[in-house]
Order: sequence, then structure tokens, then C-alpha cells
Amino acid sequence: MTGRGDSIAPFYVMEVMKAVAQREAGGKDVMHMEVGEPGTGAPRQVIAAAHTALDGKVSYTDALGIPPLRARIAQHYRATYDLDIAVERIIVTTGSSAGFVLSFLAAFEDDAAIGSVEPGYPAYRNTASALGFTPVSIPTTAATRFQPTPALLDASPDLDGLVIASPANPTGTMLDRPALQAVVDWSAAHHVRLISDEIYHGITFGDPAVTVAALTDDAIIINSFSKYFSMTGWRIGWMVVPPELVSAVERLAQNLYISAPGLSQYAALAAFDATKELDEKVAGYRRNRDLLLRELPKAGFDKIAPVDGAFYMFADVSGLTDNAQEFCQKMLVEAGVATTPGIDFDPARGSQFLRFSIAGDFVTMEEAARRLRIWRADRR
Repeated sequence: MTGRGDSIAPFYVMEVMKAVAQREAGGKDVMHMEVGEPGTGAPRQVIAAAHTALDGKVSYTDALGIPPLRARIAQHYRATYDLDIAVERIIVTTGSSAGFVLSFLAAFEDDAAIGSVEPGYPAYRNTASALGFTPVSIPTTAATRFQPTPALLDASPDLDGLVIASPANPTGTMLDRPALQAVVDWSAAHHVRLISDEIYHGITFGDPAVTVAALTDDAIIINSFSKYFSMTGWRIGWMVVPPELVSAVERLAQNLYISAPGLSQYAALAAFDATKELDEKVAGYRRNRDLLLRELPKAGFDKIAPVDGAFYMFADVSGLTDNAQEFCQKMLVEAGVATTPGIDFDPARGSQFLRFSIAGDFVTMEEAARRLRIWRADRR
């Protein structure tokens, strides 16, 4: 007998990481542009707060999260978005991943159809499938900045739920306020529960990201301390949910994992006081972005989605290859640069795309660009 896990597609980037590890074990260096996480660790204040917490007793907490952290997240919404969010609607989770599990289970009945765009973060569809729901792929193109529109949604099968992300992984594109409002209005008109993945808020290079919480109280908002707050691996995130879902989410959290990690919750309290250090990290991502927007086209990567936010560049390589996975392997072996093939994000069309992570240090980005120019010149 087998379970639902056997039907879930693997992360192909893990194959890239395996090949990277083998190369590094053999004494060869790698320019890392494959991993979707900040290139540096947690802020100093966060580390200090964790040490202080370890001097006391770290134990289970309330399933909804420690009150000081929930209150501090509410304060974050006031300061960042000029929004008053009731603390009761804020739920601390074991990373954004747990937020999606809780959202799907609390908001949908059996066999619900949950849509997300492609290219998009594969865990949306894989989590929905693993939980017994029906994932619905909504193909997008550069013409819509790889984001959903009411016209694309009208053309999709009937939906019970819709997951959106702005800024998005892998494309880095965003929905501006009118475009976001159009999706919110479409969801309301079609009685579709909207779930907004806002994990990359804070990492933008033009206008700040708009939270869906400013446009409706009916959506589920999911965020995390992993990206802007640079706490990848601490497994701490949060949700803002409609009042009618709070009780269901609380009961699910109690039974699925009791509470988010206590140590991470106390450490996360300090993250909001580290904005100077965190904004310097974002400035570094911007510098990397500007460098690569100049240099990657010189290596033939001249079809790149608008890099509005997050720390990714999504390149159309259909003019260079018809097999992005093989192309990535050759790039690693011959140039020592690791990237992610698009097949993870779009099973149907991903062989035409690559994702570059720009979250590393500037020197690494410079060297990667130099190697790619030479590699492409040699291949030509």
C-alpha cells in the first residue's frame, strides 16, 4: 500500500543541490544562484534574543502564538500598511508552510478546487494535492507579468480557492493596487476564498507591496520571518485570517503541531527592531539585481521577467535550449554556476525557463555573471 505522498512531484532543485554538493566535495567551487533564501543569517538582535530566551524555560506556547508576538505583528501592520488588524485574527505558525496547511484545512471542504498560477511556487499545488484537494493550474505569460488577471481566472475551471503571491516566486513580479483589487473583486464575485502569500513583502525595488488585508477582510494572509526578516530555518511565520476561521485554525494547530517553536517566537519579537540591518540586506539585493540586469543579457539571458521584488530573476531561455534541466546541469559542470530549472515552477512549460536567485553577496554575483559571459561566448 502507498499513501498520497507517492503522487507528489519532487523538487527538482534538490537534484541541483545534490550535484552542487558533489562538485564542492570534489574541491571545485560553485557560484550559488539556486537557493531561495537570504545569503546571510538572522539579524544580530534576533540572535541575542534567542540567547536570552535560552536562559529561561523554552516550552510549548498557546497554539495561536505568544501574545507579545501577536501584538507586535499587529503593530507591524499599523506601521507598515496603516492598518488596524485585530490581534485575535493573527496566528503564529510553524513557517508559512504550516500556514498553507492550516488555511486549506480550515477554509475548504473535501475535493475543493484550489487554483494557483504557473509558473508559481510548487508547494501550493503539492500541499493541496497531499491534503486531498484538487490543485488547479492557471497558466500565465509575460503578457500578464506571470500574474493572474480576471480574464485568466474567467478561463480557468471553477475554483473554491485561489492562492496568489506578490512579489512572487519564481518570477519576482508584483500586482499593483488596481490589479490586486481586480483579483480581490473577482474572488468576491465568484465566492472564491482568496489566500495571499505575502512572504516577500519588504523586499521590493520600486513601489512597496500592497497587502490584500488592506482590500478585504475575507482573505487569508500568509507571511513569514524567513525572507525579509532573514530567519530561514527558524520555522516561524504568521497568518491573518477572517474572524470566522480563527477557531478552526486554532483547533487544527493544537492537533497538528501544538504550537510554533517557542524559541523562534521569542527571537522573532526582536526582528521588528532590526529594520536598519534588514533594509541594508534589501539594498544589497537591489544592487545585485541592477548588476545582473546589466550583465546577464551579455550572456544571452535577455528575456527576464520584471524584477519588482523578492530575490529572483526568471529568465526565458527558449532561445538557448529546449531542456532547461540539462542546460542547468551543463552550466554547473562547465561554468560552476548553479541555477534552478523552471520545471519545478511550471511542469508544462518549465523546460523553457531558469530561475536565478540574487540573494548572495555582490562578489558572488559579479563572478557568476563573469563566468556566464565566458561560458556562453565559448559555446557560441
